[in-house]
Amino acid sequence: MDTNASDTVLLTLETLGLSDASIYPTFLLGALTYLFIMFCNMLVLVAIAVSKKLHKPMFILLFNLPISDMVGATAFFPQLVYSIVTQNRMISYPACVTQAFLIHFYGTGNLLILSAMAYDRYIAICCPLRYNAIMNPHNLIRIITLIWLINFSVIGTLILLLLQFKICRMNIVDLYCNNPSLLKLVCEDTRVNNFYGMATIVVIQGGPLLIIIYTYAQILRTCVMTNQPDARRKAIQTCGTHLVVFLILQINTMITLISHRFASASPYMRRALGVSVLVFPPVLDPIIYGLKITELKQNIIMFLKRCVSLTKM
Repeated sequence: MDTNASDTVLLTLETLGLSDASIYPTFLLGALTYLFIMFCNMLVLVAIAVSKKLHKPMFILLFNLPISDMVGATAFFPQLVYSIVTQNRMISYPACVTQAFLIHFYGTGNLLILSAMAYDRYIAICCPLRYNAIMNPHNLIRIITLIWLINFSVIGTLILLLLQFKICRMNIVDLYCNNPSLLKLVCEDTRVNNFYGMATIVVIQGGPLLIIIYTYAQILRTCVMTNQPDARRKAIQTCGTHLVVFLILQINTMITLISHRFASASPYMRRALGVSVLVFPPVLDPIIYGLKITELKQNIIMFLKRCVSLTKM
């Protein structure tokens, strides 16, 4: 049956397959994971915002990452924990489209932010004398504005192309809504959407990957050539942390999106990797950056101590 996209129809998300005994433990785990994500990312945001010592290009770019992580977590976890406790996997079409937009917005935003952070580290390590001139406040604002503008334009176009169709199916093949699973509800010709989706994967996945490869090759070359062991160790530690975060997001996202285009791909693997994209980066980002970047860790500890001392007054 064809249904107008504007109609408030109910779609069915893929079942979680939970037994009666595991419903409440899973609900508790999901709720605590979401609260942990929000607390840790808010802690990083507040630590950067209140400390003037962290008002540097590196940390201002990092400031955008927790925002993106919280958008992704909020798009996924509240709906998930609600459906666990109610055992209701129904979701309205408008809510499903909104969730898809926010989840793609989060993934694209993270890749672009991590690319900008890699560029910042490249300038800081390979061109230290020109760093202040290149990463001046005006250029920094331009970079951040460009990140969110590209993100909104690319994902907004993706969703607008989807909304032109009527849907004729009601079952979402994933545990959450995304563009590929919503396109599978359409019985019309979606070749334009498929071409745009593939071009988006190539540009949004491939562009950051090329930036990371180039910047890290140059950073590694500079680190090998430098005669300062402490500077070399600090640079490799910071960049190694950044690379781990990037690869987790890049590999899982790419496999998840590409697997939708192959009927032989395991749906269980696709769903597991799809969920991992929404769980691991928001959980790991504040932990990894908070523990590995000394300046940030010190300011987080100082902020927490200040909060504890205020509660005792």
